[in-house]
Amino acid sequence: MTPIAWMIGLSLVSWTVITIAAAEPINPELLWGMLGPLASAVITWFLVARAHRTAPERVTGVLIAGFAAKIVFFGLYLAVMVRVVELRVVPFAAAFVGYVIALYALEALFLKRLFAGSMHPSPGA
Repeated sequence: MTPIAWMIGLSLVSWTVITIAAAEPINPELLWGMLGPLASAVITWFLVARAHRTAPERVTGVLIAGFAAKIVFFGLYLAVMVRVVELRVVPFAAAFVGYVIALYALEALFLKRLFAGSMHPSPGA
């Protein structure tokens, strides 16, 4: 399974489990709290894998540029979700922060494996 498939699969499974187990309705906040960080992680991994395949020395630059882009994206995303979509702030913020942390940790694991040579990015990864 590719890193992107793992990120999407684990996010969807966790969203389903949390939705079912929650004592009170937590959607759409949980869903939107997952989608922004997931989109960011998937795009980042796609770009990192492509850079590693074509010019491995560019990976650090891609990660730094990606981090800067994430700061802007997350700022806009949070503003739109809270001000325009009018999601409940506490469940949305908890979901958003949880998914950002979990997906960053997963990306770090994949990067470690990629740099150790035990993972080769697939063409579509």
